[in-house]
Amino acid sequence: MEKHRPTHIYLDQQYYFLTAGTFHKKAYLNNKFKKNILKELIFTVLRHYKYSLKAWVILDNHYHLIFKTTSGKFLPRVIAAIHGKSAIEVNKIDKKPGRQVWYQYWDYCVKNEQDYWKHFNYIHQNPIKHGYIGGIRNLKTFKFSSFGDWVKKRGEEWIYDCFGKYPITDFTREEDNF
Repeated sequence: MEKHRPTHIYLDQQYYFLTAGTFHKKAYLNNKFKKNILKELIFTVLRHYKYSLKAWVILDNHYHLIFKTTSGKFLPRVIAAIHGKSAIEVNKIDKKPGRQVWYQYWDYCVKNEQDYWKHFNYIHQNPIKHGYIGGIRNLKTFKFSSFGDWVKKRGEEWIYDCFGKYPITDFTREEDNF
């Protein structure tokens, strides 16, 4: 068995940024139905383990999350439940039983408040980075992220202010500057 690099660190009451990718980066989550299955599994499993989901995005071949753990030791079980159940469901839809859907996951312990908000913004701007939508003002049209939930909760001005305070510069277009 290949050892994870870097080693996973399982901490209690810790904010994590998590990325999980599909096997060979294939677009196994290539429609709304499959993305909804994964979304509901993420919500259900995190709720079961009393992990608090803060931000999320699901694309065709990967997803990102920010959540806070209660007990860090449950993180491998959380991921195994999400990946195991979603793989079974996606494979049923595609009539490919037993196919490997998920490759690996990478977790990162958020260091401080600034680090948290940069990862928060990275998640919400990820559909732009990968070409799903054409800019910041179109984020409301992308249904598979927590962006719309945050707009409802805090308002557009708040989230765009957050984008300005903690910019993600590796894929921000000039017309998206604040």
